[in-house]
Amino acid sequence: MMKTLSVIGSTGSIGVQTLQVAEERGYRVGGLAAGKNGRALEEQILRFRPRIAALFDEAEGRALKARLDGVCDTGILWGREGVCRVAAMQEADMTLNAAVGIAGLAPTVAALTAGKPLALANKESLVCAGALVCRLAREKGVPILPVDSEHNAIFQCLQSGKGEEIERILLTASGGPFFGKTADEIENMGPEQALRHPSWSMGAKITVDSATMMNKGFEMIEAMYLFGVQPRQIQVLIHRESIVHSLVEFRDGSVLAQLSPPDMRLPIQYAVDYPHRMPSARQRLDLTKAAALRFYPPDETTFPAMSLCREVMERGGTLGAAVNGANEAAVAAFLAKKIPFGRITPLVCKAAHAVRWLPEPTLEEIYETDRLARAAVNLE
Repeated sequence: MMKTLSVIGSTGSIGVQTLQVAEERGYRVGGLAAGKNGRALEEQILRFRPRIAALFDEAEGRALKARLDGVCDTGILWGREGVCRVAAMQEADMTLNAAVGIAGLAPTVAALTAGKPLALANKESLVCAGALVCRLAREKGVPILPVDSEHNAIFQCLQSGKGEEIERILLTASGGPFFGKTADEIENMGPEQALRHPSWSMGAKITVDSATMMNKGFEMIEAMYLFGVQPRQIQVLIHRESIVHSLVEFRDGSVLAQLSPPDMRLPIQYAVDYPHRMPSARQRLDLTKAAALRFYPPDETTFPAMSLCREVMERGGTLGAAVNGANEAAVAAFLAKKIPFGRITPLVCKAAHAVRWLPEPTLEEIYETDRLARAAVNLE
């Protein structure tokens, strides 16, 4: 079956790999959207010829429109409204959202509201508004298909069992570049050290989140909403080899795991092709050549971001939006070399708790919480 995809965050790492999968599978790209990288989006437009494309950044969007005027027939849009139009475009059979940060929330809501199956790589949609997003998906009767390697692995394992049969979800984590170090050793680390991820090639923000373990905390929140489990049912294991992407323990004691080389194109293809499993040119796993598969408990004393995210799982409401907003601002400050590595999580915790908590927020209140949390970080 020929599918038409709408890809949000198309110029980022996941977006680029999604377009590779689309080419391999012969799928049409009907819509593209990105943040502010107009030149990269221009190249993608000329290659894939989507019907519409958009940039969050209005100035970049207007400049792109001027450059492509008379060159191709793609309609160029901009701003949140333009990106949401791409996410909800009528021709798309599926929307894949790989935007970074809370910027991905609006296109998630737009796609679901339009009744589009959603392949989700934007974990912040669920961190900030998990209850709202999942309720909308249920009301519209459309699936949310996880793209993150860990959640995609869990989703694959669950094809052999029902949700109510889950005993535990075991999320694996690489441990990032600072695995095994003490809090004192990493206190004054800079971006050069934090961006040396041992397994994956990712954008700067998510790589820093991996180093603080905030990314894994966010994935715990995401798993809770995606799979309808309680916080106590989610456990994290450090797995440096990044071969076992996650595991599910069922109530009969069976444990199922999904294994593969670390290549994001595999979970992308599985989400896009679901419920079918199609051939691919991905590297095959040779266990006779693989290193030993080792697992360790996480160090939540050195990496307190995970404990903060457990609080988000228990309290819900606007706390997730506050933590995410504060984290985006703190990571930006770190990457700009305004604060050392050890200040990120304490600053996030302080700022998130400085914002008023609301138990059942509207979308507007979630965005306001995000704004206030960022402001609280920037006042420090």
